[in-house]
Amino acid sequence: MKLRTIAPLALWTVAQLSIAATGDAFCGVLSGAGVSAEAAESAESRATAASGTQAAKGFALRDGEPVDFIAGGKTVRGTLHVTMDGGVYRAYWQAQGRPERYVLANAGTDAVRLIAMPTQGTPATDGMPGTTLNPQQVLSCPSL
Repeated sequence: MKLRTIAPLALWTVAQLSIAATGDAFCGVLSGAGVSAEAAESAESRATAASGTQAAKGFALRDGEPVDFIAGGKTVRGTLHVTMDGGVYRAYWQAQGRPERYVLANAGTDAVRLIAMPTQGTPATDGMPGTTLNPQQVLSCPSL
């Protein structure tokens, strides 16, 4: 293997290697409120987010939790809405000032898809379920 073949490979980040392994590319990040777009979008942040450590801030699955969507150097402020239907919790993300809600559909370790759909269930109370999540890579991004 020649040096010119090795050099480009050395530039791959952990996130890119993760994407290559799964075939899914992420287009944004859901992060606890207050992280700058530059920090979340940097190659280093993407690499550490893909490896499961917190480059951006984690957040709790609680109704009313402030969670930002960061993509393309832009931060969109938003809020989580958590509902309960029987024993099932559903988490929805809603951008400030927008009517659409996007369910967080699990797409693997620290990864979700944002899917627009009507809210199902009743609002969860008392901070339930309260599970803490790492920042979530978003594999399908809405146009905001």
